[in-house]
Amino acid sequence: MAPPVLHRVLHATTSPSPTQKSRLRVRAAVLEGYVRRRVGGCDYPAIVPVPDPNPSPAPAPHTNSSPNDKGHNGESPCVRGSYVEGLTEADMWRLDIFEGGEYVRRKVWCKILGEQGEGGEGEGEEEVEAETYVWRDGEAGLEGGEWDFEEFRREKMGRWVGGREEFEEVDEAVRRGKDPMGGRGEGGCIAEMLVGGGGKEGEVLESAV
Repeated sequence: MAPPVLHRVLHATTSPSPTQKSRLRVRAAVLEGYVRRRVGGCDYPAIVPVPDPNPSPAPAPHTNSSPNDKGHNGESPCVRGSYVEGLTEADMWRLDIFEGGEYVRRKVWCKILGEQGEGGEGEGEEEVEAETYVWRDGEAGLEGGEWDFEEFRREKMGRWVGGREEFEEVDEAVRRGKDPMGGRGEGGCIAEMLVGGGGKEGEVLESAV
Protein backbone atom coordinates (compact mmCIF):
# COMPACT_ATOMS: atom_id res chain seq x y z
CA MET A 1 0.00 0.00 0.00
CA ALA A 2 1.36 3.42 -0.94
CA PRO A 3 2.23 5.50 2.17
CA PRO A 4 -0.23 8.34 1.33
CA VAL A 5 -3.07 5.81 1.08
CA LEU A 6 -1.93 4.09 4.29
CA HIS A 7 -1.95 7.36 6.23
CA ARG A 8 -5.33 8.33 4.77
CA VAL A 9 -6.81 5.07 6.05
CA LEU A 10 -5.15 5.16 9.48
CA HIS A 11 -5.14 8.88 10.25
CA ALA A 12 -7.86 10.34 7.99
CA THR A 13 -5.23 12.57 6.38
CA THR A 14 -2.45 12.27 3.81
CA SER A 15 -0.34 14.66 5.91
CA PRO A 16 0.04 12.92 9.28
CA SER A 17 1.60 14.69 12.22
CA PRO A 18 5.22 13.94 13.17
CA THR A 19 3.94 11.90 16.13
CA GLN A 20 1.71 9.78 13.90
CA LYS A 21 4.50 9.22 11.40
CA SER A 22 7.05 8.37 14.09
CA ARG A 23 5.09 5.44 15.49
CA LEU A 24 5.24 3.61 12.17
CA ARG A 25 8.39 2.16 10.65
CA VAL A 26 8.06 1.43 6.92
CA ARG A 27 10.68 -0.66 5.13
CA ALA A 28 10.87 -1.98 1.57
CA ALA A 29 10.25 -5.72 1.39
CA VAL A 30 9.82 -8.52 -1.10
CA LEU A 31 7.23 -11.32 -0.94
CA GLU A 32 8.21 -14.31 -3.02
CA GLY A 33 5.77 -16.85 -4.42
CA TYR A 34 3.09 -14.25 -5.23
CA VAL A 35 2.19 -12.05 -8.21
CA ARG A 36 0.25 -8.78 -8.31
CA ARG A 37 -2.62 -8.39 -10.78
CA ARG A 38 -4.99 -5.54 -11.55
CA VAL A 39 -8.55 -6.11 -10.41
CA GLY A 40 -10.77 -6.05 -13.48
CA GLY A 41 -12.14 -2.56 -14.21
CA CYS A 42 -10.52 -1.06 -11.10
CA ASP A 43 -7.47 1.06 -10.26
CA TYR A 44 -6.26 -1.17 -7.45
CA PRO A 45 -4.42 -4.51 -7.46
CA ALA A 46 -4.62 -7.86 -5.76
CA ILE A 47 -1.93 -10.39 -4.98
CA VAL A 48 -2.37 -14.12 -5.50
CA PRO A 49 -0.03 -17.03 -4.72
CA VAL A 50 1.73 -18.78 -7.56
CA PRO A 51 1.46 -22.59 -7.41
CA ASP A 52 4.83 -24.22 -6.78
CA PRO A 53 5.73 -26.20 -9.94
CA ASN A 54 8.03 -28.43 -7.88
CA PRO A 55 6.39 -28.92 -4.49
CA SER A 56 8.59 -30.42 -1.80
CA PRO A 57 7.54 -32.33 1.35
CA ALA A 58 8.93 -29.54 3.56
CA PRO A 59 8.73 -26.21 1.67
CA ALA A 60 10.75 -23.22 2.86
CA PRO A 61 8.83 -20.20 4.21
CA HIS A 62 7.28 -17.91 1.59
CA THR A 63 8.54 -14.35 1.07
CA ASN A 64 7.08 -11.34 -0.76
CA SER A 65 6.89 -8.30 -3.17
CA SER A 66 8.16 -6.60 -6.54
CA PRO A 67 6.85 -4.47 -9.42
CA ASN A 68 6.86 -7.39 -11.88
CA ASP A 69 6.23 -11.13 -12.04
CA LYS A 70 9.91 -12.00 -11.62
CA GLY A 71 11.77 -11.89 -8.35
CA HIS A 72 14.08 -9.07 -7.37
CA ASN A 73 16.93 -11.37 -8.50
CA GLY A 74 15.18 -12.16 -11.83
CA GLU A 75 14.31 -15.74 -10.89
CA SER A 76 11.19 -16.46 -8.83
CA PRO A 77 7.79 -14.70 -8.95
CA CYS A 78 7.45 -12.06 -6.26
CA VAL A 79 5.79 -8.79 -5.28
CA ARG A 80 7.58 -5.67 -4.09
CA GLY A 81 5.93 -3.86 -1.22
CA SER A 82 6.32 -2.37 2.25
CA TYR A 83 6.78 -3.95 5.66
CA VAL A 84 5.08 -1.72 8.24
CA GLU A 85 5.83 -1.96 11.96
CA GLY A 86 3.91 -0.22 14.75
CA LEU A 87 0.36 -0.99 13.59
CA THR A 88 -2.19 -1.22 16.41
CA GLU A 89 -5.39 -3.25 16.62
CA ALA A 90 -7.28 -0.08 15.73
CA ASP A 91 -5.10 0.36 12.65
CA MET A 92 -5.78 -3.21 11.54
CA TRP A 93 -9.51 -2.69 12.10
CA ARG A 94 -9.43 0.27 9.72
CA LEU A 95 -7.33 -1.62 7.16
CA ASP A 96 -9.72 -4.59 7.27
CA ILE A 97 -12.64 -2.29 6.47
CA PHE A 98 -10.74 -0.54 3.70
CA GLU A 99 -9.64 -3.78 2.00
CA GLY A 100 -13.15 -5.24 2.23
CA GLY A 101 -14.50 -8.74 1.77
CA GLU A 102 -12.67 -9.42 -1.50
CA TYR A 103 -9.45 -9.99 0.44
CA VAL A 104 -8.39 -12.25 3.27
CA ARG A 105 -5.62 -11.37 5.72
CA ARG A 106 -2.96 -14.08 5.60
CA LYS A 107 0.31 -14.72 7.43
CA VAL A 108 3.34 -14.77 5.13
CA TRP A 109 7.13 -14.55 5.30
CA CYS A 110 8.85 -11.61 3.61
CA LYS A 111 12.41 -10.38 3.17
CA ILE A 112 13.37 -6.88 4.28
CA LEU A 113 15.23 -4.88 1.62
CA GLY A 114 15.87 -1.60 3.45
CA GLU A 115 14.37 1.52 4.96
CA GLN A 116 11.78 3.33 2.88
CA GLY A 117 13.55 5.73 0.54
CA GLU A 118 16.85 3.85 0.56
CA GLY A 119 16.17 2.08 -2.73
CA GLY A 120 15.88 -1.36 -1.17
CA GLU A 121 17.77 -3.20 -3.88
CA GLY A 122 19.66 -5.57 -1.60
CA GLU A 123 19.15 -9.31 -1.44
CA GLY A 124 17.11 -9.05 1.74
CA GLU A 125 18.89 -11.02 4.45
CA GLU A 126 16.33 -10.42 7.20
CA GLU A 127 13.26 -12.65 6.87
CA VAL A 128 10.24 -11.80 8.98
CA GLU A 129 6.68 -12.99 9.46
CA ALA A 130 3.98 -10.55 8.43
CA GLU A 131 0.32 -10.33 7.42
CA THR A 132 -0.86 -9.28 3.98
CA TYR A 133 -4.17 -9.08 2.13
CA VAL A 134 -4.61 -11.82 -0.48
CA TRP A 135 -7.35 -11.95 -3.14
CA ARG A 136 -9.96 -14.51 -2.07
CA ASP A 137 -10.95 -15.90 -5.47
CA GLY A 138 -7.62 -16.85 -7.04
CA GLU A 139 -7.34 -15.53 -10.60
CA ALA A 140 -11.11 -14.91 -10.89
CA GLY A 141 -11.90 -11.25 -11.52
CA LEU A 142 -8.26 -10.31 -12.18
CA GLU A 143 -6.69 -9.07 -15.39
CA GLY A 144 -3.81 -10.98 -16.94
CA GLY A 145 -1.13 -8.29 -16.83
CA GLU A 146 0.91 -7.11 -13.90
CA TRP A 147 -0.46 -4.07 -12.03
CA ASP A 148 1.79 -1.06 -12.60
CA PHE A 149 2.45 0.88 -9.38
CA GLU A 150 4.33 3.67 -11.15
CA GLU A 151 1.38 4.24 -13.48
CA PHE A 152 -0.97 4.33 -10.48
CA ARG A 153 1.28 6.78 -8.62
CA ARG A 154 1.68 9.01 -11.67
CA GLU A 155 -1.88 9.03 -13.01
CA LYS A 156 -4.29 8.01 -10.25
CA MET A 157 -2.77 8.57 -6.80
CA GLY A 158 -4.00 12.15 -6.62
CA ARG A 159 -7.61 11.12 -7.07
CA TRP A 160 -7.34 8.44 -4.42
CA VAL A 161 -5.78 10.55 -1.70
CA GLY A 162 -7.56 13.75 -2.71
CA GLY A 163 -11.13 12.48 -2.46
CA ARG A 164 -13.31 10.71 0.08
CA GLU A 165 -15.19 8.09 -1.98
CA GLU A 166 -12.59 5.32 -1.68
CA PHE A 167 -12.35 5.84 2.09
CA GLU A 168 -16.02 6.42 2.78
CA GLU A 169 -16.63 3.07 4.48
CA VAL A 170 -13.76 3.58 6.93
CA ASP A 171 -14.75 7.19 7.65
CA GLU A 172 -18.39 6.22 8.17
CA ALA A 173 -17.49 3.41 10.58
CA VAL A 174 -15.48 5.84 12.68
CA ARG A 175 -18.33 8.38 12.63
CA ARG A 176 -20.74 5.70 13.85
CA GLY A 177 -18.62 5.29 16.96
CA LYS A 178 -17.14 1.88 16.13
CA ASP A 179 -13.56 3.13 16.28
CA PRO A 180 -11.67 0.93 18.80
CA MET A 181 -9.47 3.95 19.53
CA GLY A 182 -12.49 5.41 21.27
CA GLY A 183 -12.34 8.61 19.25
CA ARG A 184 -8.71 9.27 20.13
CA GLY A 185 -7.46 9.02 16.55
CA GLU A 186 -7.34 12.01 14.22
CA GLY A 187 -10.88 12.71 13.05
CA GLY A 188 -12.35 10.93 16.10
CA CYS A 189 -14.80 12.64 18.47
CA ILE A 190 -12.23 13.17 21.24
CA ALA A 191 -9.67 14.59 18.83
CA GLU A 192 -12.25 16.97 17.39
CA MET A 193 -13.26 18.12 20.88
CA LEU A 194 -9.62 18.78 21.77
CA VAL A 195 -9.20 20.92 18.69
CA GLY A 196 -12.24 23.07 19.36
CA GLY A 197 -12.90 22.53 23.06
CA GLY A 198 -10.96 25.43 24.54
CA GLY A 199 -11.25 25.19 28.32
CA LYS A 200 -12.77 21.71 28.20
CA GLU A 201 -9.49 19.98 27.37
CA GLY A 202 -9.03 18.59 30.89
CA GLU A 203 -12.50 17.09 30.91
CA VAL A 204 -11.96 15.41 27.55
CA LEU A 205 -8.56 13.99 28.50
CA GLU A 206 -9.88 12.63 31.79
CA SER A 207 -12.64 10.79 29.94
CA ALA A 208 -10.10 9.41 27.47
CA VAL A 209 -7.89 7.64 30.06
